[in-house]
Amino acid sequence: MRTIIVDDERLAREELKALLSEYPAVELIGEYKNTIEAKVAIENDAPDLVFMDIQMPGETGLELLEKLKNPPRTVFVTAYDEHAIKAFELNAYDYLMKPIDPDRLSEVFKRLTEENQTPASVVNNDKLKSGNQVLIKDGEKVWFIKVDDIRYFESEGNYVKVHFDKFKPLILRSLNSLEERMDEKLFFRANRKFIVNLNHIVNIENWFSGGLQVELSCGTKIEISRRQTIRFKDQFSL
Repeated sequence: MRTIIVDDERLAREELKALLSEYPAVELIGEYKNTIEAKVAIENDAPDLVFMDIQMPGETGLELLEKLKNPPRTVFVTAYDEHAIKAFELNAYDYLMKPIDPDRLSEVFKRLTEENQTPASVVNNDKLKSGNQVLIKDGEKVWFIKVDDIRYFESEGNYVKVHFDKFKPLILRSLNSLEERMDEKLFFRANRKFIVNLNHIVNIENWFSGGLQVELSCGTKIEISRRQTIRFKDQFSL
């Protein structure tokens, strides 16, 4: 896995190199102290993975990622958490806080390894239906719950927030991959950000631009996009 590091602090680069040395799959092909050098390297060397700081002299790491036409998987490594939302809007692969927690770094590589293996949809393509139970793990916390108890899924960058009972753990899955596993008779993709449990819808009303808004049993209101509204009506109208 051809990897580069972008950080203006030498000690930060050295710390990250030491951590990455624990992963045999990593081939470190370069380290750079600003986005100007990094942009040239990315365009010429096409790395598979980039670990990049955000706050650097001149252009930020976010600005660089935004201007790249075909960006590689980018993991931001920063001391500031206020940039996380913007990072995931730019499809950053992950977001690590300094000092780097080795366990969090391990999660990144576990996910990379899983993606390089046979897709989960091929290994297990059984639909999750009413009555099924699922195991959800977020850090040290684990839940084993019925699919029916999940009110909705909410996309958070490369993660998905699962809403059930009073909990909303984050899992390392994309909303698209979850949609493939869900029984369409139980769950419906409302828009790019939400999948809702149909059995938890308590109210529906017309919304702007030809869309719909649904209210769930917990009181949360979610808009169904105009495109998905057409599908919703086709699927459920008499």
